[in-house]
Amino acid sequence: MSPKLAFLASNAPQPQAALTEMRAAYDQVALEEADFIVALGGDGFMLQTLHATQHLDIPVYGMNRGTVGFLMNAYAVEDLPDRLRASELAVLNPLRMQATRSDGSVHEALAINEVSLLRQGAQAAKLRIIVDGKERLDELVCDGAMVSTPAGSTAYNYSAHGPILPINSDVLALTPVAAFRPRRWRGALLPKSSKVCIEVVSPERRPVMADADSRSVRNVVRVEIASARDIAHKLMFDPGHGLEERLLREQFV
Repeated sequence: MSPKLAFLASNAPQPQAALTEMRAAYDQVALEEADFIVALGGDGFMLQTLHATQHLDIPVYGMNRGTVGFLMNAYAVEDLPDRLRASELAVLNPLRMQATRSDGSVHEALAINEVSLLRQGAQAAKLRIIVDGKERLDELVCDGAMVSTPAGSTAYNYSAHGPILPINSDVLALTPVAAFRPRRWRGALLPKSSKVCIEVVSPERRPVMADADSRSVRNVVRVEIASARDIAHKLMFDPGHGLEERLLREQFV
């Protein structure tokens, strides 16, 4: 029996053309009735899809109609039901961000890749880093800092010279962006159970924004970050092309 499929696509021309091809080749059901959600687009659209469908507990199989496609499978119209039945499951826990702004308001968001803090103005940010209630760095002068999941470790984290993390590791990466003091501080590896608090020093003179998977909060004074183990995103990959293999491959390019 063929799996029940629901297709989603980004608004760009190439994914929309793929959506037309898929609907012509396969029957489609409502999202709530699907065995698999097939996302057509790039990595950004995959993140949007995971956030939008997390309440459904339905695995998502991405097909690359974007650029990098790290979270996606190769695009092909043929044999999709067989590919889905043979696909491998990867389970991702996002990060939960709680950001407090200078006006006292509190904003929460989830991040599958990373939570980052970035300077808003011309002056470098000054950040205080607290892990599990203990101050670990009283002042980090930098352009910013981030906490990354294994799934996000090849994205912004890697561009900032952070480490690539094995997908099944219970580890988070704390990585600075252009650290000035301490000079060339490279960051830290933290247990996945860690609760990270980053406080902004002199927020009036050196304003900072927080970002969770491209959802931004400006003028933050304090950001708390922890793994959301109560939420599990299910991604499906073709055999031999799962996240674990991709993360290993990235380290030998």
